[in-house]
Amino acid sequence: MITPDPIRRFVEATNAGDIEAFLGCFTADALLTDWGRAFRGRDGIARWNQSDNIGVQSHLDIVRIAQPDGAYHVRIKVAGNGFNGEGDMVFTLDGDRISSLVIS
Repeated sequence: MITPDPIRRFVEATNAGDIEAFLGCFTADALLTDWGRAFRGRDGIARWNQSDNIGVQSHLDIVRIAQPDGAYHVRIKVAGNGFNGEGDMVFTLDGDRISSLVIS
């Protein structure tokens, strides 16, 4: 499956450490849930990004991607100064932006 542009930009911005491009991947009212911790809107996602993503020099690689139910189920390999290993992310898109991201 071809990686949708918003998800590709999410990975590229993370790997480049580009905070502005990363936040631009999301809708203004997006919801990011990381193992039950919820972050709403770009301000909330910016806080998560600082504590759990670019702020800890994360590097992401897509392992596989599927779309069984309208959302994109992505297996991600993470390396950096925070979580290291593989995890699952479920992306819901709204046009060319991410409206929801659930990490588990």
